[in-house]
Amino acid sequence: MTRIYSLLFIFCVCFSMQSQLLSGEKNQFSRADTLRGSLRPERTSFDVLSYNLDIKLNPEERFISGFNKIEFQVLKKTPRIQLDLFQNMKIDSIVFNSENLTYERDENAVFIDFKNPLKKGTTASLTFFYSGYPVVAKNAPWDGGFVFSEDKSGKPFIAVAVQGTGASLWYPNKDHQSDEPDSADIKVSVPNGLMNVSNGRLIEDIPLKNGYTKWHWRVEHPINNYNITLNVADYAHFEDKYEELTLDYYVLKENFEKAKKQFQQVKPMMECFYAKFGEYPFQEDGFKLVETPYLGMEHQSAVAYGNGYQNGYLGNDMSNTGVGLKWDFIIIHESAHEWFGNSVSAADIADMWIHESFTAYAESVYVECQYGKKEAITYLYGLRNIIANDRPVIGEYGMNHEGSGDMYYKGANMLNTLRSTINDDQKWWSLLKGFHETFKYKTISAGDVIEFYNKSTELNLEPIFHQYLNYADIPELQLKFDESNRLFMRWETDVENFVMPIEFQNSSKKNIRRENITNQWKLINIELINIEELAINKFGYYINIKKINE
Repeated sequence: MTRIYSLLFIFCVCFSMQSQLLSGEKNQFSRADTLRGSLRPERTSFDVLSYNLDIKLNPEERFISGFNKIEFQVLKKTPRIQLDLFQNMKIDSIVFNSENLTYERDENAVFIDFKNPLKKGTTASLTFFYSGYPVVAKNAPWDGGFVFSEDKSGKPFIAVAVQGTGASLWYPNKDHQSDEPDSADIKVSVPNGLMNVSNGRLIEDIPLKNGYTKWHWRVEHPINNYNITLNVADYAHFEDKYEELTLDYYVLKENFEKAKKQFQQVKPMMECFYAKFGEYPFQEDGFKLVETPYLGMEHQSAVAYGNGYQNGYLGNDMSNTGVGLKWDFIIIHESAHEWFGNSVSAADIADMWIHESFTAYAESVYVECQYGKKEAITYLYGLRNIIANDRPVIGEYGMNHEGSGDMYYKGANMLNTLRSTINDDQKWWSLLKGFHETFKYKTISAGDVIEFYNKSTELNLEPIFHQYLNYADIPELQLKFDESNRLFMRWETDVENFVMPIEFQNSSKKNIRRENITNQWKLINIELINIEELAINKFGYYINIKKINE
């Protein structure tokens, strides 16, 4: 087992670089937040089974029109349900059993009334016709909306990204992460000469009489609403295969040769992630990288790519170690979301750390597969420089509220801390794979994650999760010498009854020690002339260290 140690007096050199964050902190919540984020009877009374989205996109006018046929199972008798569509989009009609339904709009929520209450246990469907000019993103993917751009020949180059903002920005749906359709058909009609690429498999392209072609894609797996996407351009296509998984690539023609070279990173990535996380979870839908006019997004089976065919994050290394320049950040990070975020999904946006912490950690997993554990831990350690520790990683439940952007690299370093706590790499990899296998195609909460790791390790890891996720501060390891020059250690934490081991050594004798430390002072039997001789495993544990003078 490779271990890297840092002497007590070594400090971080900070630099400024921002990861792909979702949205800023909210101190107050609006009615729109409540309507979007909460689960009331109008939502819990039904379970979405499928979407059949059929729209026409006019690139010149930036206008969409069409419908979404929504099939659902009634879980509780109800006269009314809630769907969602942004206020700026027009509702043309909502049809059920050939009759128009009445509805009421409240912010971005649409409350639909049925003439007769829907009966529990039945399956029903309605068709929601709509049209309008969808929100255009100012800085995708950080703010949601459409991106209308052009390729070098002047042809339209269009995509959409709505994570955090909401899929109801551009199509009607039950816009809550707890309910994913089991399957989806996505049909997008665009002018002849352009192609639309969406999630899943291409079923057919249908020439229409109005100078448009309809591109029909089908998803055979459960899918997050925000993952459903469209990408429109004059694309060039090439394909490959990893084991039985099809790999399809859609890129601008001008970037065809660059893409063929850069996308060679996909196969070693798949080899690594198969080994560490398990088989690709969407075999029936295949894997695609699709070039977009924005940086990237984890759209299920149609991963958005806009990193300019270069390594790093827009050519930069967020870890400032050099390790991040050895691979393409967008390929690795967004593809890892296929396992964590797309397959294993958070039921509430407050738990988006489940998506981002595991995926950010997956970056280091790829590094370890390619370059070894030392490089992986060096990369994670470097990323600590962009952690703010300003507010909790978990957001407010039921309020459409994400926690701190630290969900990425504070979360990744928390997982590396858990790896050090468990202290058995073979078991760690088994846990990581078992976590995905246990929860794939499910929506879960923080409690589910903690319960899995507690049960699988037979350890009480809840205080560790709780400290890193629910408080801004990280654990502080306090050290003191008494009058007899004996060393004592304890944890200073917000969480009571906090227990976590720490590894250290006498830097002159190099004998590695491991002690369970609590919130109470503990005498450490180690020979030291002074505290500067103490080397603590700061690479393996994301902690602060403080010397207490008494």
